[in-house]
Amino acid sequence: MKSILLVAFGGAIGSCIRYLLNKLMLWNSFPLSTWIINISGSFLIGILFAYTLKNPESKWINLFLMTGLCGGFTTFSTFSLETLRLLQNHQYQLAIFYMLSSVIVALAATFLGFVIAK
Repeated sequence: MKSILLVAFGGAIGSCIRYLLNKLMLWNSFPLSTWIINISGSFLIGILFAYTLKNPESKWINLFLMTGLCGGFTTFSTFSLETLRLLQNHQYQLAIFYMLSSVIVALAATFLGFVIAK
């Protein structure tokens, strides 16, 4: 039960932070707020992953911060919906740029976070 509560609280906090950031940044033709959230969340999860490898006894970091907070904060489902919206609006080049840059830069941010924290 403690594990579920850690994930739930982390997810609630991450979701609230995501909501606030989305409210602060306006959605023009490019969904910048989701892009920034996915990249920064990927960077954070890379740092946390490196930390948990060095400190395997810190299970709460995996549950609360990685699964909960990062899971609630990052927005891959929103990313998918926004990509669909771009495609439906016939903004094919922007959709392709959004998809490729999100995946490539998020992976690079995860790796960078991991390397820095290692």
